[in-house]
Amino acid sequence: MTGNSNGDIHCRIEGRAGCITLNRPKALNALTHDMCLEMEAALLAWVDDTAVAHVIIDAAGERAFCAGGDISRLFAAGKAGDDESARRFWRDEYRLNALIDGYPKPYIAVMHGFVMGGGVGLSAHGSRRIVTDSTRITMPECAIGLVPDVGGSLLLARAPGRLGECLGLTGYRMRAADAIYAGFADYYVPEAALSELVAVLCEADDIETAIRTASSDDGGSVLAANAAAIDAVFSGDDVAVMIGALAEHDGLNAALPRLLTSMQTASPLAMAATAAVIAAVRLAPNIKTALEMEFRFTSRSMKDSDFLEGIRAAIIDKDHAPKWRHSSVDDVPPELVAALLAPLE
Repeated sequence: MTGNSNGDIHCRIEGRAGCITLNRPKALNALTHDMCLEMEAALLAWVDDTAVAHVIIDAAGERAFCAGGDISRLFAAGKAGDDESARRFWRDEYRLNALIDGYPKPYIAVMHGFVMGGGVGLSAHGSRRIVTDSTRITMPECAIGLVPDVGGSLLLARAPGRLGECLGLTGYRMRAADAIYAGFADYYVPEAALSELVAVLCEADDIETAIRTASSDDGGSVLAANAAAIDAVFSGDDVAVMIGALAEHDGLNAALPRLLTSMQTASPLAMAATAAVIAAVRLAPNIKTALEMEFRFTSRSMKDSDFLEGIRAAIIDKDHAPKWRHSSVDDVPPELVAALLAPLE
């Protein structure tokens, strides 16, 4: 075994694999700026290292693969007026997401527990994505005044039908079968088999056979079973119309009862911008388009969006009573969304 570590992330070579383990279990493996840079350095070093045939990423602890970026640090920077620190984090994080998306060697992500926001960016752009019994994948950014980022808008744009709008606007938590149906994952492996599979993959020449041998039937997706209703409710480009259609759709509310509440409590501005980003990326579905659109919003988010207020309500004060800039999506000026998503200088 060779490699290095900054404590929060362990990057090393085991057998034929470059192994990365996120190691902040008490913080649900939330991603820091230093972790991004450490991981990027390891991946770049392994590109031309003949000892590394493939990459495996997993995480310590039982509760989460990665619950997203360390947004409490972003909040502190924003309140101090240090917008550039946040921009540097997002810039470096998004560069890592693009590296994973185009990585020239197999990239195997083992996603247990919570996989949220930034955790999706570390895993769902890989070439082999494994989910398990405890997996809960979500893009919950609208609830804190942000848009789905880390290349998540690309995954949402590629999802079947109008599922991308549903997932991006509501932050719905996908279980294993849902994640596979939505295109965020490829294989379901029972939790009890994960440790042995990772050990096998470290030495394996044929990773595809090893993963398929360990995988099982995912049991069927609730999202797939309600695909027609989701497409009907989340059609068009007007989020207010979507909310109205959802409120009147008894069948979908019975099957997925938290969707409506999520949209009624999320940031109206973030939802309007999210719908616009997904629509734009769907026209040019590649990682470059996605990250560019996302960075336009996040780079302006400290001053011109609900992001800091969303973090305050959810993470800092935990009163869960954000005071959004607009009372409803109907009140969000289209020119404001256009300005937030306009090309950067």
